[in-house]
Amino acid sequence: MLRIEKVVSTLPDPISASTLYFVRAGLGIDVYVSDSSGIIAHKVNVSEDQVLATKLGQIYNGDEDVTVDDSILMAISKLDNKLKALNTNVNNRLNEVEQDVIEVANIAGSFDIIIKDSLRQSVEVTSGGEQTVLYTAKGQPTYMNIVKKFEMSTIHASITGTHPAFIVNGVEKPEIFVGTYQGVIKNGELLSLPNEAPATNLDYATFLNAVRSNGNGHHLITNAEWAALALRSYKDATQPLGNNYYGRSAESNTLVGRRVDELTPGIVASPGVVLTGSGPMNWRQNGKINGIADMSGNIWEWNSGLRIVNGEIQVIPDNNASSSIIDLEANSTEWKAISGANGSYLTPDGNGTTPNSVRIASSGAANYTLTIGSLQDFGTMTQPVKPALQISNAALSKLRALCLFLVGTSTASFNSDGVFINPAIEGLCSRGGAWADGTKAGIFSFSLSNLRTRAELDLGARPAYIKP
Repeated sequence: MLRIEKVVSTLPDPISASTLYFVRAGLGIDVYVSDSSGIIAHKVNVSEDQVLATKLGQIYNGDEDVTVDDSILMAISKLDNKLKALNTNVNNRLNEVEQDVIEVANIAGSFDIIIKDSLRQSVEVTSGGEQTVLYTAKGQPTYMNIVKKFEMSTIHASITGTHPAFIVNGVEKPEIFVGTYQGVIKNGELLSLPNEAPATNLDYATFLNAVRSNGNGHHLITNAEWAALALRSYKDATQPLGNNYYGRSAESNTLVGRRVDELTPGIVASPGVVLTGSGPMNWRQNGKINGIADMSGNIWEWNSGLRIVNGEIQVIPDNNASSSIIDLEANSTEWKAISGANGSYLTPDGNGTTPNSVRIASSGAANYTLTIGSLQDFGTMTQPVKPALQISNAALSKLRALCLFLVGTSTASFNSDGVFINPAIEGLCSRGGAWADGTKAGIFSFSLSNLRTRAELDLGARPAYIKP
């Protein structure tokens, strides 16, 4: 027969034969079993953690006979500390795995936006899903707005079909990613970051090389992408104001950003650049805080995929200029002229005199030639006047989709956004205007007067991304 006794601190003297003793010792209990003679008691090793685990299990299961004493509280504290340490280790490992996945994806050329981290989650939540954060080949964050594919007839009846910004090499893309902010170069990569001085005074090739260093799918914003955003803004009546007068809007001295040089907005001193995204909501393309900043004013932005050669408009079709490997050099065979007769693409003759091509000039009434005086408003651009051959509707549709000709007939709809051209050169496209352009700056403003070697304090770039 086995007897059981519970005692405190020490075994009794004498002990009883064939007895199981529970002896309180510190936070735990030592267990002894005496032999049949009652002379020796053998200790049974039961750890403190085992006893506490038993008590915690009893409490969890609702055993009201268990007293919550200091030992229980200390056990709970120890358990909490162990869980915190475990959580930290798990999070650290997850971050390591995330970086490994990003590196592998970039190497494989199949970067995908599936990994969640605290920065990305915060941006996506606060923007209502309109913005996200991508990571470059070097693991640097770059803030992007997600722009969904749309049918052009939803903008205006004069244009139909999927907007070309969402077509790359004949394949339609469900979305494009456009830098929320004008670009900043860090560690050799072009990034979209808030509250930074935008990179300027660099030529087209330098910006192109920097953005391509970000990884496959990253590119300079193309004219097609800019045009898609401008048309949506036009349709939604949210065409942005911006820094067009040395840190503030010419339209209102209360609309200001934070100047890089820390001078008061409106003081006429160059450069009058503001920090990226530091202006009010109506400096964003949708009029909301989750929109794309500074598409009107601050600095001009290089746009890939559009140029003039001696007055002849040439494009890289659809959004093929977004490809990370496409040849964008002056002699590239990717450049095409547009037929004024039927809107088809033509192989340029190399001199800007391709037969029947659409041209642009500051005066005159030549066949298939758009006319607008340099520094004039985009909305005043005109078709050739008969008897000159007018541009076909098919060609006009292409031009409207690329914001090279106005949709509708209301010139006021385009504010006073200006056009700057130099028909005598190879002029690459830049858009948006700069800090000293006044009301000529705007989302429909464009310049075709930039040599590709131009580097000025009022000219920068914006990154974009399309999943390859």
